[in-house]
Amino acid sequence: MANLVCKRVSTDQQSTARQDLVLEEAGIEDPVVFEEDPGTSSRLHPLQRPKFRELLTYARPGDTAHISEMFRLVRGNQHILDVLDVLHRDRLALRIHDSAFSAMDLTARHPRTGELLSTVKFMVQTLTAAGELRRDLQRELTYDGLRAAEAKDSKGGRRPAVAATKAEDVRTAYLEGLSIAALARDHGVSRGAIRTAVADLLPDHTASEEDAPAPELPVTLDMPGKVADFLRATELEPAERAALDQGATVRRGQGYTLRVSAAPAVHRQLLARCQPLDGGRDLLTVPAQRKARRGYENRVSALTP
Repeated sequence: MANLVCKRVSTDQQSTARQDLVLEEAGIEDPVVFEEDPGTSSRLHPLQRPKFRELLTYARPGDTAHISEMFRLVRGNQHILDVLDVLHRDRLALRIHDSAFSAMDLTARHPRTGELLSTVKFMVQTLTAAGELRRDLQRELTYDGLRAAEAKDSKGGRRPAVAATKAEDVRTAYLEGLSIAALARDHGVSRGAIRTAVADLLPDHTASEEDAPAPELPVTLDMPGKVADFLRATELEPAERAALDQGATVRRGQGYTLRVSAAPAVHRQLLARCQPLDGGRDLLTVPAQRKARRGYENRVSALTP
């Protein structure tokens, strides 16, 4: 029986040192490690993360999946229940080695019905709600801090991926003929980050205003929260990212929608980005996410071409 270890960090500035310590102290024998690429967002459904999917493909009945703490793998309540269903289907055990879930047998099921024990489900829901409350409070405090900084004319938000000290070198290399893909590889950033650094040098930017079509007016659409969560974890163009970042959150029961104002073309681009939620070849489909995407698709399709 194999011991399969899953590790993940939220940004490329973080390390797995704490997870390594917890897992090392657990004394796991002959671990097979699956480590997500840095920055793989917790908002992305765990069944759609590349390394966790690889772990499930590698696993055989009777194997055990090991995680330092539950929130390294999942965040929302439904994500946990989805993962537990898949582990039960594949006859895999789950061992959490730290924090609230470490003392629980999350795979315990009723001996006759095969359903997850009600006590386990209750504890999962309770502890997940506490985790979501903590994240919501952090988000609110961050928003308040940004508002306070804005009032003092201090610019908040994410730092540019291409540092100011390197931006001129990037622009010079681009003018000398180096491609955006090559620059992205050389500087270890995304292509979108390079495009942002050289935006005013791109061919489309130099087109004459007389030849340019009239800009599309922004349209406000409600984007389901499951779609927004997926897109936030996806590499986007600057206009797409800006539309998401400026969206207004509207609470809907236990979920939410994101009220996004953007040009119809941007909405169509965002819809295309979340195509994986519809499932397909080699993709695990989560019904709730597929339903959310199709709801957004209906709204975007109603826009005038």
